[in-house]
Amino acid sequence: MRTGIIYATLAFLSWGLFPLYFHALQEVPAGQILAHRVLWSLAFLVIVLSVRRQWGWLPEVLRRPKVVAGFVASALLLSVNWLIYIWSVNHGHVIDASLGYFINPLVNIMLGYVVLGERLRRLQWTAIAVAAAGVLWLTWQAGTVPWIALALAATFGGYGLLRKTAALGALEGLAFETMVLFPLALGYVVWLSMHGANVFLTTPSDSTRWLLVAAGPITAIPLLMFAAGARRIPMAVLGMIQYIGPTIQFLLGVWLFHEAFTADRLVGFALIWSALALYAAEGLWRARRST
Repeated sequence: MRTGIIYATLAFLSWGLFPLYFHALQEVPAGQILAHRVLWSLAFLVIVLSVRRQWGWLPEVLRRPKVVAGFVASALLLSVNWLIYIWSVNHGHVIDASLGYFINPLVNIMLGYVVLGERLRRLQWTAIAVAAAGVLWLTWQAGTVPWIALALAATFGGYGLLRKTAALGALEGLAFETMVLFPLALGYVVWLSMHGANVFLTTPSDSTRWLLVAAGPITAIPLLMFAAGARRIPMAVLGMIQYIGPTIQFLLGVWLFHEAFTADRLVGFALIWSALALYAAEGLWRARRST
């Protein structure tokens, strides 16, 4: 269990520090970062799968159209999530992005209720109601819906729902999703190159090129650590550790990137944090009762 906690903690620490990586690529448009993330992630995963001689799953998956369709859907949700997240970081919305991942566990609960027919307990309903009040408060005081947070929570929640019933593990699943996205990413990069707009080729900065290439391991390694950790620790513990990522992102947005965080926004965040505390406490209480 200790090893699992270490793996999971390292994964969420890595995800929490992602704004530093994408902020370093501020000169590159979000769409180009996304395309390179797909291309270099696939290259890295192909190397990993080849070293591990772990290709036996691919022919079987290709013979199952329903499985392929499910991964096409999850790949599209993942790409939309990545694009919104990259754009938000590079346009000064790190705090809004962190809010999306704070909300995400509660979105997962609602998706389980609506799509999978899972029953919600009274305290879970209370947590969702408190979080909804926080979102409504943020909408009212800002005069606009916090679309970045809601879009990130919804796309990642939908992605998680599809992967929950997927036929492949984390490594194989991510590899297949990047295979699905590869033609689109490659076509976009070729089109950019033909029009002289591919930053990878036009930038005078070698560090920018290396950062784009690094998107492969930076994407895949935290996912592999997460998968290794999730297999070793209870879901209640994993549920607590997952808040490391958005907490770090939030602190980076406030203290490093100096994004505006008014008292009015603090009220909305406090409501959502209270909902998460209630949700986490209820999960830990039930886990202790079952042991």
